[in-house]
Amino acid sequence: MHITSREKAIIELIIKTSGKHTALSIASSLHVSARTIQRDLKSVEKILQQFELRLTRNKNQGLVIEGKNEQIFRLIQYLAGSELIDEPLQERKLRLLLAILEEDLYKTQVLSSHLGISTATLAAYLDDLTEWLSHFQLELTRKRGVGVELNGTESNRRRALVHFFLQYFHEELIEKLFLLEQGRLAEEQILHYFNASLFWEVNALVNATFQGAPGRLADSGYLEIVLHIYITLQRIEADFFIEEDACIAESEVAAEFEIMQTIAKELEQKTDVEFSEHDIFYLALILKGTKLRGAEGVPYDSIVLAQMIKNMIQSVSDQIHVDLTQDFSLFQGLLAHMGPSLFRIKQNMESFNPLKEEIMRKYPLLFMAVKNSVEMEFNDIDDFPDDEIAFMVLHFGSALVMQEENMAIKALVICPTGIGTSKMLASRIKKEISEISLIDIKSIKEITERVDLNEYDLILSTVRLPFMNREYVLVNPLLTEDNITTIKTFLQNHIESLTKRQRYLQTTSAQPSVDTQNFELKDMLQELKDVQESIEAIIKHFRYYRIEEWESQEEILEKMLRRSEEEQLLEEPKDVLHSLKERSKKGGLGIPQTNIALFHTRNEHVHQLIFQIAHLPNPCIVKGMDGNDVWMKNLLLMLAPAELSQREQEILSLISTSIIETDEALLIFSSANEELIYKRLESIFVKYLENNFKLR
Repeated sequence: MHITSREKAIIELIIKTSGKHTALSIASSLHVSARTIQRDLKSVEKILQQFELRLTRNKNQGLVIEGKNEQIFRLIQYLAGSELIDEPLQERKLRLLLAILEEDLYKTQVLSSHLGISTATLAAYLDDLTEWLSHFQLELTRKRGVGVELNGTESNRRRALVHFFLQYFHEELIEKLFLLEQGRLAEEQILHYFNASLFWEVNALVNATFQGAPGRLADSGYLEIVLHIYITLQRIEADFFIEEDACIAESEVAAEFEIMQTIAKELEQKTDVEFSEHDIFYLALILKGTKLRGAEGVPYDSIVLAQMIKNMIQSVSDQIHVDLTQDFSLFQGLLAHMGPSLFRIKQNMESFNPLKEEIMRKYPLLFMAVKNSVEMEFNDIDDFPDDEIAFMVLHFGSALVMQEENMAIKALVICPTGIGTSKMLASRIKKEISEISLIDIKSIKEITERVDLNEYDLILSTVRLPFMNREYVLVNPLLTEDNITTIKTFLQNHIESLTKRQRYLQTTSAQPSVDTQNFELKDMLQELKDVQESIEAIIKHFRYYRIEEWESQEEILEKMLRRSEEEQLLEEPKDVLHSLKERSKKGGLGIPQTNIALFHTRNEHVHQLIFQIAHLPNPCIVKGMDGNDVWMKNLLLMLAPAELSQREQEILSLISTSIIETDEALLIFSSANEELIYKRLESIFVKYLENNFKLR
């Protein structure tokens, strides 16, 4: 059986968004006429018949593939392993883009001959690329008798190529990396550009660099970094050199520069390529703007940003009449996302959200509420991109959906598109399918590392998994109505195997609730313990130092650390001081428009949460969190162990954001009145306990 790339694309579109696509919308997606799609649909029907499937239309003319799930699964496996009898459209456009990037000037006839297409088809492709490249400040011009010419900076060319791969070949590249890791990829060149062995070298190096790091990369961010490093390597080798970028101070990306410098040195030893400082600086900028995965690694020193996010959550809550202000998971996720997001926007770095249109269509009111709040809170940004707002909508959507849960079956969600999307999908599943009790989220890479698939009753994936030997359900990241029906049908078809344990538990009727209650009680008790110990530690060991004579910042910190060591709150004060110094190098500590600076760090030698204040006799200058100087009169010290529970992180965040929450709070923390500050801390904790544990 032979299949063309367009037939394959049509089938995949119908499977992924069952009932949503019509012949006209497919034609628009694939950039061909509706008549062409109608002709191809006849071939598609013949292909489906061989899998005992049929193509139907619902009342809205949406195309649906009907038949047994097992047969649909077989079809998906066939599509993954089939060899196409023509080259896919986006691959032809990729070859065109690669050719243009390799030569600044190309004759039209030479280009059409190189790609094996007519000059008319080439003109259509160039029209599409011209518009697409304009988003990266690149200008593609065509002059009669001269040829095709690309104008723009080298950094923008590299960004454009990376985004083309991410936009059109994201899933394929993840799959290729997985197969490379398994030693099962026979190709020497991937997508006409990547040398397989070198691509794997770069991937392995990035993986080793970020493995176990506090600020782990999201799956999409991870692949983006791998692509940027590889493409930088190739462009240097082809003698395309990057220009100096002087729009940002090197100190702002010092930590990222150090990481990229280490990676560059490793690659220089493995290849003949030499990275310039401009190349490393470019990669550092990319890393600075890359999305983090998981919020547990986010430092809670972004006090100004944290307060703006709290204001934004309050504004959205007011608009949609649902109180989300006490949802720390939402706050934490947004804080993790917004730092890199704002950096990308301010550096004019493109952000691509493949789900933007669908998010705007599916959640129009929530999108508008978030957009209003963002534009009001971040009013220094003229045009906040809709792609970035759509990412934030996913966080809010997840928080809204997770309000109702009812459970019974364990599911695994395989979703390589990032934490916001996967959390949203998991939350939607819990809301729409009450039978599912526990949902684990894993990336494609993670499922190969000590994950026993037999632990799960149901496996869901947002991408094709041709290497999987377990049956799974392919779903849209936003979980369409048809996806819900498919999952429920799957559960019904496997009801016997899924309910074996339930039938066993029913024979001892009291046992299930006891087990469930014990499990929940254990977690609740641990949370209560974490909260109690955290608050007790801060309240009991709060110290206020009134410095009578002038001393340097380092001397003041040494005195405070020695006192904490005497009270057995920490050990190795010199090492803790070193951590504080290292943190101060990464960014300002002064709170803008105040006389307060927050010195803080997490260190393995710190045993308990510590919050203390020193009042200076004379103000001194420190660098502010916004990059401007701050005259510090009050030195706040916040220390924490290297490993923190979710509740302990929440307590730290609560204190830091409370400092500038209101004008009254700001006056109290800078008042030099120990009793007043102590009472303020008590009131903060009482309010927190009342809101989180319903004490009254």
